[in-house]
Amino acid sequence: MTERPVRIGVQLAPQHATYAQLRDTVAAIEDLGVDIAFNWDHFFPLSGDPDGAHFECWTMLAAWAEQTSRIQIGALVTCNSYRNPDLLADMARTVDHISARGGDAGRLILGIGAGWKELDYVEYGYPFGTPGTRLDALAEALPRIETRWATLNPAPTRSIPVLIGGGGEKKTLRIVARHADIWHSFSDVETLERKLAVLQEWCHRVDRDMSEIEISTGVRRTHDGTIGSLEPIEAQHALGARLFTLGISGLDLDLRQARELVAWRDRMNAA
Repeated sequence: MTERPVRIGVQLAPQHATYAQLRDTVAAIEDLGVDIAFNWDHFFPLSGDPDGAHFECWTMLAAWAEQTSRIQIGALVTCNSYRNPDLLADMARTVDHISARGGDAGRLILGIGAGWKELDYVEYGYPFGTPGTRLDALAEALPRIETRWATLNPAPTRSIPVLIGGGGEKKTLRIVARHADIWHSFSDVETLERKLAVLQEWCHRVDRDMSEIEISTGVRRTHDGTIGSLEPIEAQHALGARLFTLGISGLDLDLRQARELVAWRDRMNAA
């Protein structure tokens, strides 16, 4: 398989900002040359004022699909619990079509995970269950999503990439080995190395070539809020990570660090 290029994502938290600010930031991210714009699937802010402004994930992705023309888009990550899997498949197919331009395929990545934020569940009336039951539900949902994609008319514009978020070694990584095109975690270097070994074992068990799965990681910030040295990112790259995502929020829409990561990507890909 050809060597995967480095890609840079920016997760734009849909909180503490007007929609106009979020829309302008997505345009700036695309103009900067970032590969993927992510949001997240929550109903309340995860930082800052817990009662602050916040917008819904999938209606926003549909707007981004229409607004943009090059950048890929997706949730980091959709909560499986909040939508019927067949409905989610249809939503993803539709947003993918909205994002297509001319004869090109769509640009949606279906990022999905088992869910974890209890407040979202309680306030919106979803049964919270346990980590185990939520992961079991995710394992049951993914084949339904794949089956629904195969029956929709019109079909998706292409095989929609599935990103699975989470690092659980007994269940999550088994699901990743079976279904993911991209695996995302927020692991440090040491943890990533261990979990990659576990994922390799799961891939062996389910007869999957692990090189088919793009390794994705969140870019950690230092105590002063910057990304600091690039050494940890380069160490993760040496382990096989190729997608690096920086989170920004309505509390701080500064793109200087995203610009630094894009420049680093270009240097790595030119080497």
